[in-house]
Amino acid sequence: MSKKIAILATHGFEESELKSPKEHLEQQGWITHIVSLEPGTIKAWADKDWGQEYIVDVIVDQVSADDYDALVIPGGVLNPDKLRVNDAAVSFVQAFFGQGKPVAAICHGPQVLINAGVVEGRRMTSVKAISLDLINAGADWVDEEVIVDEGLVTSRTPEDLPAFNKKMVEEISEGVHA
Repeated sequence: MSKKIAILATHGFEESELKSPKEHLEQQGWITHIVSLEPGTIKAWADKDWGQEYIVDVIVDQVSADDYDALVIPGGVLNPDKLRVNDAAVSFVQAFFGQGKPVAAICHGPQVLINAGVVEGRRMTSVKAISLDLINAGADWVDEEVIVDEGLVTSRTPEDLPAFNKKMVEEISEGVHA
């Protein structure tokens, strides 16, 4: 069964954390859309410098969680910092949780989930730099390569992408989590 997945990102996302999940999802025969704050392209951060530009498929205030089966939020330091203060992006994220749809966030990506108010009581992981932020927001933070909590998949860093991609596909295949 074909699935349609939104990848929410803006300038400064960690390139591998968008590219690897996107390719992995497309290998399943699924459709991915890069959803961003503005039309055109968004520039990746790759290791220690700017990376490639990626074409934005649709801007966040023109779509709804109703249009997608799941949501992926890549990390990077700049990307989630911009997304989490954008009302349309935060509302978009909240809608996936409200509908029980799978959400996958890696590295600094869970910062967006903090602002969306959806981490309290959830078992999660992330890059160590934001672990205290998640704990202070009520998450049960653990240092493991991938954590799944009722359709929410979280991972720490690009090194965890193989485990992240595998669990993300499992959760998306399962569909809505009551």
